[in-house]
Amino acid sequence: MTETPIEHIRTWLPDLTALRRDIHAHPETGFEERRTSELVAQRLAAWGIEVHREVGRTGVVGVLRSGNGRRIGLRADMDALDMPEENGFAHASMIAGKMHGCGHDGHTTMLLAAARYLAETRRFDGTVHFIFQPAEEGQGGAQAMIADGLFERFPCDAVYGLHNRPGLPVGRYGLRAGAMMAGAAFFDIHIHGKGGHGARPESTVDPVVCGAQIVGALQSVVARNLRPQDTAVLSVTGFTAGTAYNVIPERVSLRGTVRAFAVETMRLVEERMRALSGSIAAGFGATAELEFREITVPLVNSEAEARLVGDAAAALVGEAHVERGWPAVMGSEDFSYMLAERPGAYVLVGNGTGEAGGCEVHNPRYDFNDAAIPYGGGVLAAVVERELPRVG
Repeated sequence: MTETPIEHIRTWLPDLTALRRDIHAHPETGFEERRTSELVAQRLAAWGIEVHREVGRTGVVGVLRSGNGRRIGLRADMDALDMPEENGFAHASMIAGKMHGCGHDGHTTMLLAAARYLAETRRFDGTVHFIFQPAEEGQGGAQAMIADGLFERFPCDAVYGLHNRPGLPVGRYGLRAGAMMAGAAFFDIHIHGKGGHGARPESTVDPVVCGAQIVGALQSVVARNLRPQDTAVLSVTGFTAGTAYNVIPERVSLRGTVRAFAVETMRLVEERMRALSGSIAAGFGATAELEFREITVPLVNSEAEARLVGDAAAALVGEAHVERGWPAVMGSEDFSYMLAERPGAYVLVGNGTGEAGGCEVHNPRYDFNDAAIPYGGGVLAAVVERELPRVG
């Protein structure tokens, strides 16, 4: 009986673990992934895979051809986070204020594992593009690769990605067809009034009171403008005002985030925020300017590709270990831009529970669970073999 991709990749686990921990110890944030990109490129070249550097500034694309079938892309992110690490193990971050707090070191290693497996076995008919993306954490890495001609230079009939999931046992997968992750936007509202002495408010246009009214009014945007089934979140997360006890400031600023599962919903929320903040400020004799910045669009799995990934995962670990109705979440992911360009799917890979991998991402004590590497690399390889089957 032919061994599965998971079993094959597991034989390399010591080497893959060392690689992942090396990347973890040398974190690089968005568009600074020079060392990581070069490490990826060297590994791909050593396995006979065609390498293209500096795609979208610091991205890498490997090309593996085996026959004349369809062309698919497999994508992993490479960047770390601007946050300190509080782990004491030997492979903890060597760069102050930076850490792989989201598991992108593991994702990179999983995709390299899939690339090595497919280069060795070549049990597929077609072309695979291994897409190593920079700057996923809110800096537009996916858009940068697309703008650099990603899909023109490396045509893909479908594209697939993954992410580790703390709390989901190793050996299990989660995904869903349709909207799986929310689109995200950041906003700032700049309110300009008329400053003055705190003892003489009648001579001012108080932007603090105005800002407080806007904060309260924004809570009605979702509750009173969207249908209940059109889920969205609007959170004001910052309020910056004066610096002295006895001075009413000239200006205040609000900031926050909006999340939604449909672009149309996001646009409606933006429209209502702009109208409310402007009209409330005008009522106080002040002005309010909204800056609304799209960070990601909603991540939407196409139905056929989501089914294919689910089938590939079930063939590896059994249907009982694949959750095909994974709940949609308000977190965001810029792989959504690639899925907006091409059909495809995004799957969650169990990172473990408890101390073995249950710590949530973006936590200073998070670490990717190396036991998950064969499962991530294995499912990506299995997708290729299922989507690009060899005949005879």
